[in-house]
Amino acid sequence: MTTYTNLKGQQILSTASDPSNPTEGQIWYNSTSNTLKTSIPVAAWSIGGNLATARQYLAGCGTQTAGLAFGGGSYLTATEEYDGTSWAAGGALVAGKHGHAGAGTQTAALAFAGRTYSNTTQSYNGTSWSTGTNLTTGRRYLAGCGTQTAGLAFGGTFVVNQNATETYNGSTWNTTVGLTTARKLLAGAGTQTAGLAFGGYTTAASNATEEFNLAAATVNLFPSATT
Repeated sequence: MTTYTNLKGQQILSTASDPSNPTEGQIWYNSTSNTLKTSIPVAAWSIGGNLATARQYLAGCGTQTAGLAFGGGSYLTATEEYDGTSWAAGGALVAGKHGHAGAGTQTAALAFAGRTYSNTTQSYNGTSWSTGTNLTTGRRYLAGCGTQTAGLAFGGTFVVNQNATETYNGSTWNTTVGLTTARKLLAGAGTQTAGLAFGGYTTAASNATEEFNLAAATVNLFPSATT
């Protein structure tokens, strides 16, 4: 008779309690409840609290229990903070934005670029927004990720679709290697040193995904001394 060991090359784990963090598809025998168990993913969306101000072309950042929404609509300055249940008014943007990007957390956020091919940056400290250093390339419908002191901006459009990528150190933006595929209306995730760019629009809807990796390299500025 074929056994699990023959099929998988290993025995089923026997344990007195369920694993604290089982992997998807893992099988084990719970000797306390005398049951054979496995782990399957369970996911669902549920309704949260509505924004106070309905809008589109906004940006956001943060987490599920400490989110931040800002700008959008007809160049709104409205900022709202989410606590996992409801939205509450935060400090208004210095200048309204539309089609911009965001990064960071609820108490240390970035809002940058936007419609009219803006290159402006604003920083949020959890209470109020202040003006930061401008991007090198003004644009709208871009994406971003990272933090307030280690941000990443990429893509968008300025007359034509852009592949421009810039890193932010909390004070200045610096140009780095551009996207392989120039596009607008894309999305981003990750960190400054391990970012993701996906989707968007070129001459049609795009399914392209790109990974960004940023690491320091050591090079010799002068030849080594010889004897």
